[in-house]
Amino acid sequence: QSQLVESGGGVVPPGGSLRLSCRTSERTLDYYSVGWFRQAPGKEREGVSCINSSGGMTYYADSVKGRFTISRDNAANTVYLQMDNLKPEDTGVYYCAGNPMIYSVQTQCVPALFHDWGRGTQVTVSS
Repeated sequence: QSQLVESGGGVVPPGGSLRLSCRTSERTLDYYSVGWFRQAPGKEREGVSCINSSGGMTYYADSVKGRFTISRDNAANTVYLQMDNLKPEDTGVYYCAGNPMIYSVQTQCVPALFHDWGRGTQVTVSS
């Protein structure tokens, strides 16, 4: 199993932007669906956005639609999450995870179906 590594978190004011990156140097992500998940203090981990192996299918939670964009660069072995117009409720630890057996990210973007979890990157939206 490959270990994924997240980066790009930080502290931004409401309305700000961040771009998160998820990469691995251990093996190719070409065949993996990859998801971004977040966990706020005292809450369960939730699916934010997922992308299939080709990049042709994506899923977004209702709370981030129109503000977040997931993309992937298979040549760079990296999946990105562009987060714009950030809100305080977006605060949490963001994790990426993969699974080569996910065929429908639109219905399967749930933490229990993913593995190869990274350690997470903290995103704090605060004025």
